[in-house]
Amino acid sequence: MALHRRHGTTTTVASLVTDTVEGLTRAAAALAELCDEGLLAGVHFEGPYIAKARCGAHDPTLLREPSPQEFAGLVKAARGHARMVTIAPELPGALDTIRMAADEGVIAAIGHSDADYEQTIAGIDAGATVATHLYNAMPPLGHRAPGPVAALLDDERVTVELINDGVHVHAAMLRLAYEVAGPGRTMLVTDAMSATGLGDGDYVLGPMQVHVRDGVARLAEGGSIAGSTLTMDVAFRRAVQELGMSLPDAVQVTSLTPARVLGLADRIGSIAVGKAADLVVLSDSLQVDGVLKDGVWIMEP
Repeated sequence: MALHRRHGTTTTVASLVTDTVEGLTRAAAALAELCDEGLLAGVHFEGPYIAKARCGAHDPTLLREPSPQEFAGLVKAARGHARMVTIAPELPGALDTIRMAADEGVIAAIGHSDADYEQTIAGIDAGATVATHLYNAMPPLGHRAPGPVAALLDDERVTVELINDGVHVHAAMLRLAYEVAGPGRTMLVTDAMSATGLGDGDYVLGPMQVHVRDGVARLAEGGSIAGSTLTMDVAFRRAVQELGMSLPDAVQVTSLTPARVLGLADRIGSIAVGKAADLVVLSDSLQVDGVLKDGVWIMEP
């Protein structure tokens, strides 16, 4: 948490990888304590309701079919701090679980999915409003089988996440997504795992063993990308210097748009009277010079 704040992230949502229901319940309860203390802004259940064929760094043996009743228990464990759940809309029970999440005020996101175009549209119609790290862990864009990427990009109801670390997605595809969705429907995310800031080595992600080499995290078994070691200041600089975003647009996709999606734009995401005094001071080269959180300097410029 301290590392990400020093790199310009003043508000953080914690994502949980797939585990047993009991394990997720315990983890959600523990993270809820951190939310109560103001250290986190919410909990994202990235598993277990995802497709085995697109599970990435999630343990495929622990994946489950979506269940509104079961997810209600996880929401209860999070004590009002459940912000998002990622669901593969093609799975049995998925659409009902998406509807239940939306009814409970939890963002339903489509990701880690093998859905086709029509199944993705059905998920959006059921209430899904976010694409979990677009392109990654889903079928690629095709001219005859457009798949989830086209459905998610084309629908004005959906905001798309992008991991801008130079590893997860090619710059040309990042630019394509941004040009279609624009700053109001694009948000950059880090997808950062616990190895961030610690250098190369061997780590764990939930129950999975991870090797980090040259800053890239991959499963020890199989080699799938296992999150990132990205910090938001790097994503911001890449947005401007590599993708050609204007400074105002880069600010929006890293702050105001995520705040709006999370339902927090009345308190954070922009500099305005009445909002939290959260500021990031950048140098001319877009390096972090200072970070203010709730009116207190974490890094004084």
